[in-house]
Amino acid sequence: MDASLPADWLVPDWPAPPGVHALCTTRAGGVSAAPYEHLNLGAHVGDDVAAVQANRQVLQSVLQAATPGARAVFLNQVHGTDVAHIDGATPDATAADACLATAPGAVCTIMVADCLPVLLAHRAGSVVAAAHAGWRGLAGAQGQGVLESTVQRLAGEGAPANEVIAWLGPCIGPTAFEVGAEVRAAFCGHDAAAEACFVPQPGGKFLADLAGLARLRLAALGLTGVYGNDGTAPWCTVRNASRFFSHRRDTAVLGGSGRFAACIWRG
Repeated sequence: MDASLPADWLVPDWPAPPGVHALCTTRAGGVSAAPYEHLNLGAHVGDDVAAVQANRQVLQSVLQAATPGARAVFLNQVHGTDVAHIDGATPDATAADACLATAPGAVCTIMVADCLPVLLAHRAGSVVAAAHAGWRGLAGAQGQGVLESTVQRLAGEGAPANEVIAWLGPCIGPTAFEVGAEVRAAFCGHDAAAEACFVPQPGGKFLADLAGLARLRLAALGLTGVYGNDGTAPWCTVRNASRFFSHRRDTAVLGGSGRFAACIWRG
């Protein structure tokens, strides 16, 4: 798979079981014009439809080079907690913020441009999943967010939390994600340990560590193998404009932002 990837796409550094593949795209490799340059995979952000289709074909070609017949399933993500069980026939735009797959070649695909993509795999390789963890979906309600929903669904497929590993992709970093008191309350009201992920700022605002909050949630669920985004600068979508799309950075200034994608599948 590596030989066919554009040079700066990410391949997770984690102990994936045999037959489980994962990647994360960047801006490299596509045809979209500004402000979506170059590999925008989002069909809902105002980009030229033909360009998005061409960009998605770039991704499909990479997937199929690794696993013949593989297909990325693009969800309609709504900042919720629903989990879709996908296969090769699942239509694009299925409404969910996470998905899991047991069928080979069904590629769980999460699009982001500041929110956190989370990839998960059973250590035996029998099931994989991906989740879209913006702050709303991550917080959920009464401590039941998108990661809790996804891990519960994995357990239902014979993959209990202590046998699942996770990889966190790029997201808005802890020096760039300024939020209001309501966001802090959504997490700290459920778990006092979340207070460590919020740094007070003037005007009643806070800087929030989205990846750190996700790590707390995963640890509470019983996952011991969590890899990827550790909150350092190279993972920050806002701070790495040449590599990652960022809705917060680009939309107000440029009028729009593209989407990159994290993918996981069974070969």
